[in-house]
Amino acid sequence: MAFRQPIRDTSKMPLALTSSHTFPAVSVAAVLVFILLRLTILSPKARLRAHLARLPILNGSASGEEKRKAFLETAHQLYQAGYQKFKDEAYRMPTSDDVENVVIPPKFMRDLRTLPDSDLNFYPAAEKILESKYTGVLTDLSSVAYSVRAELTPALARLNPIVYDEVDHALKHDMPECTEWTPVPMYMTIAHMVAKITGRVFVGEGLCRSPEYLDNAINYAVDVHTAQVEVKRMSPLLRPFLAPRLASVRRLRRREAAAARFFEPLVQSRLDAERSGDPDWRAPDDMLSVLMRKSEGRGIVSAAEMAKIQLGIIFASVHTTSDMYDLAVRPEYMAPLREEIRGVLAAHGGEMTARGLQQMLKLDSFMKESLRLSPPLTTTFHRVVGRRGLALPNGQHVPPGATVELASRAIVSDPAWHQGDADPAVFDGLRHYRRRTRPGAGAADHARHQFVASHEQSLAFGYGRHACPGRFFAANELKMLLARLILEFDFKNADGSTERYPNIEIGPLIAPDEHKDLLFKRVKT
Repeated sequence: MAFRQPIRDTSKMPLALTSSHTFPAVSVAAVLVFILLRLTILSPKARLRAHLARLPILNGSASGEEKRKAFLETAHQLYQAGYQKFKDEAYRMPTSDDVENVVIPPKFMRDLRTLPDSDLNFYPAAEKILESKYTGVLTDLSSVAYSVRAELTPALARLNPIVYDEVDHALKHDMPECTEWTPVPMYMTIAHMVAKITGRVFVGEGLCRSPEYLDNAINYAVDVHTAQVEVKRMSPLLRPFLAPRLASVRRLRRREAAAARFFEPLVQSRLDAERSGDPDWRAPDDMLSVLMRKSEGRGIVSAAEMAKIQLGIIFASVHTTSDMYDLAVRPEYMAPLREEIRGVLAAHGGEMTARGLQQMLKLDSFMKESLRLSPPLTTTFHRVVGRRGLALPNGQHVPPGATVELASRAIVSDPAWHQGDADPAVFDGLRHYRRRTRPGAGAADHARHQFVASHEQSLAFGYGRHACPGRFFAANELKMLLARLILEFDFKNADGSTERYPNIEIGPLIAPDEHKDLLFKRVKT
């Protein structure tokens, strides 16, 4: 039997009684609404949205959730559409966050690259991409960038034999024998080899092959990417509550603790040896020693510094896998690449010297074309506008706090940059080789069209002062590994297809499908 509360007939109640109950309730509700409106109107994000509204927007008629979904699923197509529609003006791009980014037209690139960090700040924009609030990845670590730029890059010629020795060890221990066609899980195999090779320069021989180091280095990079994707898929309103509870985020916290347990005794043992006064002791020749020297005399290397270096593993693994996926369905490139690699090795006594790697122009071109069509991000030059705002030459104004970016993937595919050359939408592995070797090409052309170049038509490594400082080391490492794989193996798609395995794209993030195999067979010599 259902029981009901008696309905009170307020019309028969004294006026004083009904008023005393109703008026305070209405007043409280009105005050709450007023406070809520004030907070909404005066919040920094609300003010930013109001100022941004003066700029044109792409896909403006869709609802907020529809825009988020469209961005996560079709970001490349949206940026391409924006590039065509707003070629010469800045516009707003709705993203997976709660405030739109501002896409800057390419004709203003040179004007922006010279602006100081006080006007266009790289670090908060990078942390937004990496979801650093939840992944814990810090980007404002000048010690790492400085050490790579000032110590690692100038030492590449000296380090090449060490790197190549680790490439040789990794291939012998991580690749199957492949006397017959053998399936190889490409991404994780490459990641394992790259972690060893990078680790050889970072922590030295022996430690770079330690199962504990390899497990943490490889899986830290994987978990950062996984957490980054999962957070971006989440509604911005729910992120503060749900993102810290994600399994991938919790794994990152455990990996940070494991990294500290691994590195702290290592750093301490080096400090003890240095302070012992032993005249025969020499600091190991690796990046860990460099970071210890740069830590203001304290010999302390933070977990954040170590983590940032390990993130380089994911770029090298992703790009090498992309190269292999591109080569697997384009066997016509194998003969000219092998011929070039063998010729360079013969000219340098069988060694992969720094000069020899620079002479592998066709391999360099293939790598650059693969990176052009499969970059790690659809956009680049991410910056947060400083307190003065950003006045563009065409009269548009971008307000303080806005995030600006360049639609780099659309820019490097613009036919205007490829006049007299092959269709930019079609893969051409020798595109950049021809540009470097055409009649009349000089030193500037040679530099402009190499893999590591960073300029208005080559944006995969970023643009301006904050272009990736580790790209020169990465180029040498990848060339050595790719050259050996090309010389020693034939390979093809494991599923029998003749089309390149599609990339996985989530918002602006691009990566090869890590679950695909290639079939390998060792070349008979």
